[in-house]
Amino acid sequence: MIKTLLKFLRLKEEKQDYIQFRIYEMFPGFIAWFTLFFCVLISLVKPLWGIYFIIVLDVYWVIRIWYLFIFLVGSWMKYMGAKKIDWKSKRLGCNNWENYIHLVALPTYKEPYKVVRETFDKLMECEYPKDKMIIALGGEEGDRENFLNIANQIKSEFDGKFRDIVISVHPRGIQGEIPGKGSNMYHIGTQMYKYFLEKNIDISKVIISMFDIETWPDSNYFNCLTYEYLTCGNPERYSYQPLVLFNNNVWKSNPIIRVVAHSTTYWLLTDLSRAERLFTFSSHSMSFKALVEVGFHPRDIVTEDTRIFLHCLNHFNGNYRVRPIYTPVSMQTVDVGSFFESLKNQYIQIRRWGWGVEHFPWMMKKLVPNKKILFSQKFKYLFNQAEGTYSWATLPLLILIMGRLPIFIADKTIHYNVMIHNAPILLERIMNFGLVGIFAVAFLNFFLLPKKPKNISPLIYLIMFVQWVLFPFTMIIFGSIPALEAQTRLMIGGKYRLGFQVTKKT
Repeated sequence: MIKTLLKFLRLKEEKQDYIQFRIYEMFPGFIAWFTLFFCVLISLVKPLWGIYFIIVLDVYWVIRIWYLFIFLVGSWMKYMGAKKIDWKSKRLGCNNWENYIHLVALPTYKEPYKVVRETFDKLMECEYPKDKMIIALGGEEGDRENFLNIANQIKSEFDGKFRDIVISVHPRGIQGEIPGKGSNMYHIGTQMYKYFLEKNIDISKVIISMFDIETWPDSNYFNCLTYEYLTCGNPERYSYQPLVLFNNNVWKSNPIIRVVAHSTTYWLLTDLSRAERLFTFSSHSMSFKALVEVGFHPRDIVTEDTRIFLHCLNHFNGNYRVRPIYTPVSMQTVDVGSFFESLKNQYIQIRRWGWGVEHFPWMMKKLVPNKKILFSQKFKYLFNQAEGTYSWATLPLLILIMGRLPIFIADKTIHYNVMIHNAPILLERIMNFGLVGIFAVAFLNFFLLPKKPKNISPLIYLIMFVQWVLFPFTMIIFGSIPALEAQTRLMIGGKYRLGFQVTKKT
């Protein structure tokens, strides 16, 4: 009888937890759609109110552009300064640096040999002792034959050039897992933990860098990372976030893809200047011991790169931060040669990033109730995540809809209003001021580009500048719409949830 009662209470509690979690999942999408519908309704019922609203919204957008531009310039200056530093000498000046091992984790799925080979070539170009580097190359069961062929070829070609190259194949069909980078990283982590135990290697002396397969680290990346790790104080309580550039194939990418890729870099640059609210994104590094303590990567989500930081933040009760690194890593844009296939790839990638909204319900359920974390700290991270996803999904669409709809709807009587008459001119001037900031960003972009190949015409520089007129288009088609779709899918749930979709690489 008692066992039956306890089972009933447990099931009831699980049901309540599920309902609460689903409410948290539905909240971002509901608020986004409510905002859009409400603004359209206001435009229909009270056009003058709608005009006042869009003027305020446009002013906010312009202020935000210039506000973020200040942080962007600050990070850009730090990046330019980091390029001049002799990181090797700084690393050699650190005590006991030679006791540390760098583990580079490279999960992969159906990537061609050339992509994998180029990454290993770039790792070889790093100015860091290769006997202090272990490469973990992880494939998937669904691509076993192709992966093992590539992995064995890579291992034979680079045999003896690193301390070791460890190959693992992530089995499929494990209960509770979502196929993707997170579950693959979990498998790599657990396998490497066993490896270090067998080799009698102290895991507190291991720094893991979790890279996408096409990540090319700067030649000084591991020198810089080692120095930052050994001089920051309590290094096991930090994740280390480099600047991510999408430069691997930037000269061959079409202008739309370049604008989206560079916009992502600038977003990260602005956040690097605000480390107190910074999340990890894409390729980054951390203590392997800390990774073991939190139970490795989550296996049931899509956006594992940010969630691993949140797990650490919660597990260590707020005593965990992200430390910016201005020595970059370079990745590919999603351009695959075909114009329309590249655009499709871009949409899928942004939608996958937009699925990062899945962190909001987890933070509400796990992070917010943690009383050992300061309220101000929890609020800062929660607000940054919630406001970021909300603005991403709604702000560009609101500017598009509200910029003309209230004026178009207003009847002839209201059209005599001075505000109605002057609104288009006022809005145009406000937006032009915002575009000045965008073209200032376009100018900074030239300092982030790699050296131009000789077979590319110098006219590419003019195209690189003019392409930023596409920004208003890209921030809607490859910004708001995929982000809103991701939030809507999370709100509906069930079969509409997103799984991990690998971005095709060439």
